[in-house]
Amino acid sequence: MKTSNGLMEVFKIFQNTESYFNERNKAESNRLIIYQILVICTFTFLYGIVMGSYHSFVQSISAGLKVTILFLSALIICFPSFFVIQQVLGSKMTLRQMLIIVMSGFVLASSIALSFAPIVILFQITGGNYHFLQLLHVAIFLFSGIFGMRLMIEALKFACEKKDIYPKIGVTVFRIWIIILAFVGIQLAWNLRPFLCNKNEEFKLFRKYEGNFYTAIIYSVQQLAAGKESAQNGVRVKPYDNSNKNNTQAEDTGVINLLNKVK
Repeated sequence: MKTSNGLMEVFKIFQNTESYFNERNKAESNRLIIYQILVICTFTFLYGIVMGSYHSFVQSISAGLKVTILFLSALIICFPSFFVIQQVLGSKMTLRQMLIIVMSGFVLASSIALSFAPIVILFQITGGNYHFLQLLHVAIFLFSGIFGMRLMIEALKFACEKKDIYPKIGVTVFRIWIIILAFVGIQLAWNLRPFLCNKNEEFKLFRKYEGNFYTAIIYSVQQLAAGKESAQNGVRVKPYDNSNKNNTQAEDTGVINLLNKVK
């Protein structure tokens, strides 16, 4: 019963900003943080399974673990700098209050991402293009991340306007921290790739080719656009085959010998 109530509080906190700053004892605060971590791990793992299921069962398990590691690693790497900077600016919020607010943003982001899973499955079943699915997942993470960050900003604004325990300049600094968090997340995602493998490829735990996230997105857009143009023009691109060249050369040589005999 306590577990059920704790999990419900994780989601109820979205509708009631005041609940971020309710007086809780140490045990209650720690329990809420544990439930938040549990929800983040569960939802990101499930979404990762949906991502990897485009390729194979092994890829789906790998992607589930990678997405979970991605979210938790980004939080662990970036939170210390956020907490220290806010304390320097004069914030009166406790470590647990800040952690609960930031974790709530991650909970909301993972919840929204998982809610898009049926849409992703639909495109996979109906023959979705690999590059299209890749861009779709990027858009889902971007969309869910925006809502997660917005939730954190609203909570911090409430803390400085209503509770008077958070400096107004801290909200501006937090927006800068969000940009840093985004770049850290992108770098981690690039190092953990692939999450989504092409069906023509074998399972790979990690990729080693050079490049970066931004060039990969541009390449996917170009491939998607090229595929649409080929379909509209009725053009089917075939790979180059050396055997065809050899056969053509043999046929040309035979024709020349026949003409020489006639002469």
